[in-house]
Amino acid sequence: MQFTYLLIDFFTVIICFLFSFHPKINFHRHFSAFFRSAVIVGAVFVIWDIWFTKSGVWWFNYDYLLGIKISELPIEEILFFICIPFSCVFTYFCLNKFLPMDWEVRQDKIFVIASIIVYGLAAIYFYDKIYPFVTFLTLTISLAILYFVLNVRWIGKAFVVYLILLPGFIIVNGILTGSGLENPIVNYNPEDLIGFRIITIPVEDFFYGFELILWNLFFFNKFKISELEEAYLEE
Repeated sequence: MQFTYLLIDFFTVIICFLFSFHPKINFHRHFSAFFRSAVIVGAVFVIWDIWFTKSGVWWFNYDYLLGIKISELPIEEILFFICIPFSCVFTYFCLNKFLPMDWEVRQDKIFVIASIIVYGLAAIYFYDKIYPFVTFLTLTISLAILYFVLNVRWIGKAFVVYLILLPGFIIVNGILTGSGLENPIVNYNPEDLIGFRIITIPVEDFFYGFELILWNLFFFNKFKISELEEAYLEE
């Protein structure tokens, strides 16, 4: 069905969107901060997506798409970089507001350094396979920049939230990679992958998604604080 991917995008975001207007949440007040972050981060990931599509690392089954393309990408794939981050940032916002998770500075540092070492070694080990190599390399660099340059101290907390979101991620990405469908919506070149899948999802997708969420959270927090400061000064 041509609306399949579009419906996946829609159902990924609709519940979070509606609850954004709940008076105890009021996430809608931060829509501007979210969309600004989504545009910045999404632009980078869209370029990455176009590169890999042109290179044949992955491609799309247009039996499940509207057929509207921007460059090499179907419109649904571009919406993916808005819908998925929206749900994740909204969840982080709610958990941080109603169920603050204590994460000591020391714990965060150990987690980040250990992650940098593991992902860096993974990038070296899979240097001949473009998807894991690029994913692990950029995630290693991202963690180093976020923690040591931009002084981010919530990376461990973000990882916990990402783990909470994994069931939803598995459902969404599972459908995209073929779970419950006659054919996958997104197809991968096995020569460019590690070869290990969770259900139908290449393991690389989980790290790709984590990097996407980290940068969305960084810019969202940055823009949200900026907007709050501007509102305070106006008063």
